[in-house]
Amino acid sequence: MRKLSPLLFILISLASVVRGQSLSEADIKNLLARIAERRVSSPDVRADFQEQKTMHLLNKPIVSSGKISFRAPNKFRREIGGSSASITVSNGRDLWIYYPNFKSAEHYTLGKRSPVDAAIAAINTALNLENVEKTFQITGRKVATGYELQLLPRSPSVKRMFQKFDLLLNSDLVAERTDMVQPNGDRIVTIYSNQTRATIPGSTFEFTPPAGTAISTPLGR
Repeated sequence: MRKLSPLLFILISLASVVRGQSLSEADIKNLLARIAERRVSSPDVRADFQEQKTMHLLNKPIVSSGKISFRAPNKFRREIGGSSASITVSNGRDLWIYYPNFKSAEHYTLGKRSPVDAAIAAINTALNLENVEKTFQITGRKVATGYELQLLPRSPSVKRMFQKFDLLLNSDLVAERTDMVQPNGDRIVTIYSNQTRATIPGSTFEFTPPAGTAISTPLGR
């Protein structure tokens, strides 16, 4: 019998619990208020993740895994291992993507409505949810492991980033799974595990390229 991939097994397991009581508008407002309170008292989140990208230009999905550290509202560090290793670091103003195997780095200035901003919006939506009701229409339900939310973009600018964004929160109100579909049909499913709210050192969200690194600015300065 052919073995299921770990990601597929997790998705099937989660699908079995995604049945529960629908949330009213008031329930969703109360849930978002609880998340905001949790964010204030514990702004840091660290987790392992496994991600599968299905792109219409590729025959096979791209699967990667690694670790992510996040500090509300917009600082994060994302490390991917393996043959395609990378380290992505954002302090909220600048974004660095470092490729240790090639000793090269890309530098981006945030807030210019670039594709990079769309990628960061996905991470912030999953791990922060600050003011999310202003940009998304939210529906959801209470499930055995926490809450499942469906987010549909309200504005044209957000619709250019997401067609839909499904989010599963665990009982500690931390992301357990995200399923993002982009307007071109590309899909990114991310599974988070070993989540912790322990304090993360501020230096985690700063990056200085190692000596000898080739630096590029793909979108200009």
